Amino acid sequence: MAMMIWASISEGALSRMPIRKPDLPKKIGAWTRPDSPRLIDSQNIYEYMNGAGELYVGYRFHSLEVFEYQGRGPEKILVEIYYMATPDDAFGLLSLDWGGEPVALTGSPATGPKTSSAVRPGALYGKGLLRLRAGRLYARVLASRETPSTKRAVLALGRAIARGRKVAPAPKLVKNLPQDIGPAWKLRPDRVSFFRSYLVLNNVFYVSHTNILELDHSAEAVMAVYESIGGQRHNRIQFLVVKYETRDRAAKAVKRFQDAYLPEHKGKVGPKTKATKFFKIEDGWLAYRLMDRYALIVFQSPDQDLARTLIEKAGSNLP
Repeated sequence: MAMMIWASISEGALSRMPIRKPDLPKKIGAWTRPDSPRLIDSQNIYEYMNGAGELYVGYRFHSLEVFEYQGRGPEKILVEIYYMATPDDAFGLLSLDWGGEPVALTGSPATGPKTSSAVRPGALYGKGLLRLRAGRLYARVLASRETPSTKRAVLALGRAIARGRKVAPAPKLVKNLPQDIGPAWKLRPDRVSFFRSYLVLNNVFYVSHTNILELDHSAEAVMAVYESIGGQRHNRIQFLVVKYETRDRAAKAVKRFQDAYLPEHKGKVGPKTKATKFFKIEDGWLAYRLMDRYALIVFQSPDQDLARTLIEKAGSNLP
């Protein structure tokens, strides 16, 4: 199915987008790259990376260029440059893991992920690996062994990739997340993920082995974690917001979600009314609300009032 989705996009607007490629140096320190990169697309990404290809195809991935810088010794530096449809897709790939040290590559200050849900670093470095987003690009630069010289080379290559490209704002769904649910519950910005695929959703928070929320490349979704700061026993709430292409698609997805995830309640209530629905299940309270093209779903809330507050706060921020 991922291949079919990719084909429809590549034949449309994505294939017409101009791509300005980074100007990578031929030589960086003691390392030299080949003249031409290895080219990867949706047809051979599964050969290039075993198992992880679905995560990249789950975003609006266009193509990948791979360079391997070879030094005089055994150390190598691998550069992967992913060309995405939009800056939101590049943000999404970085949002799968906010771990690492924020670094500045473009002259703007490095901002840590814990300051605000709307402010995210453009690059993160740790243990020889640099991950970055710049414009429509997402990139990974990895040294086979971390040393002071490989770190300098990795960061220099990151600056070459980011040069002339802005770190775009976070997607609107991310910026519109409430920062708190009253004084005792706060958003964990380092646990906010943006995505379009149910496979990515399951990588962040498992919902179902099938696509019961009917996610595809036309959808936008964000999963966030709200954490108790008061030491309560039940200290995490999972919150999912999905924006669908149309109101009908949103209603269809919400109905399918309820029928599959809450089979004991199948047919008892439906998604057509605007009221929030609440369900007491094994791991806490689940709540959902359909708002035009948006589905808002709370998982694992310790009580009904918190779930209601979160949905009402988030709903008031939606455009």
